Amino acid sequence: MQVTRLEQILDLIKPLPRKRLVAAWGVDPHTICAVYQAVDMDLIEGTLVGDEKQIYQVCETEQIDPSRFKIVHSESDIEAAAKAVDLINAGEGDFLLKGLLSTDRYMKAILHKEKGLMDKGAILSHVTVAEIPTYHKLLIFGDVAIIPLPDLNQKIAITNYLIKIAHYLGIENPKVGIQAASEQVLPKIPSCSEGAMIAKMAQRGQIKGAIVEGPLGFDLIVDKESAQIKKVQSEVCGDADCILFPNIEAGNTFYKSVVKLMNGELCAVVMGARVPCVLTSRGDSEKSKLYSIALASLLSGEKQ
Repeated sequence: MQVTRLEQILDLIKPLPRKRLVAAWGVDPHTICAVYQAVDMDLIEGTLVGDEKQIYQVCETEQIDPSRFKIVHSESDIEAAAKAVDLINAGEGDFLLKGLLSTDRYMKAILHKEKGLMDKGAILSHVTVAEIPTYHKLLIFGDVAIIPLPDLNQKIAITNYLIKIAHYLGIENPKVGIQAASEQVLPKIPSCSEGAMIAKMAQRGQIKGAIVEGPLGFDLIVDKESAQIKKVQSEVCGDADCILFPNIEAGNTFYKSVVKLMNGELCAVVMGARVPCVLTSRGDSEKSKLYSIALASLLSGEKQ
């Protein structure tokens, strides 16, 4: 089954064994309601780590039965993040969810040298799947939240993460566009030269399971007519499944534009840790969190 709408991810995980979610500082209505919805749909088992009083207050306001969750009390968001990671490492959870704490505190717990979720040499990266009314298919892209200016090795890792998620969503041979300032191979612009190297690596089988093209301007990646006007011939142009952004500014701006200007919906997960880690913005919708939970559940059970 190839997923063409985010809600179809829910259908993919329904037949699978229920995975165990652990929410770090899961004390806000968006997080609790999203977790409850997933629990109520019998998709997952949920643990909320946070201030017990706040959790019960939200449950009362939202008319949610708190007994549907396992609740682990914590006095602060920093303590909650550490406890949530401890639960994962103790085998009491299959994937992690960020609640109402800041990204830096969430990431600090994941990256902790002794007690975190990282193996030596692993590269952590954020991958987003977006459903955009003005585009004809789902778009999978990164990095928008973790790596400010990825080097070549990090870009290769991100590309492989994009391809991996595309495969999980039933896209057998995804088309990946390496975004740069120009489609020309300009040695003085890293996004152009590195885009060409990554594309050549894919052509020679060093990156497998996808059609990879780069460097490409953003217009060529999403618009076939622009490619025709500029006389660039590629299967990727105008039909991309995935986009590798050259830096966090480009990726994050697109991420927020999807929601704020395009009325799109999205889900996101952090790859590279021992388990999938859901990292959505504190301002993201309850539906976005639900879809992110479903994506992480789909990915869990396998080393990332």
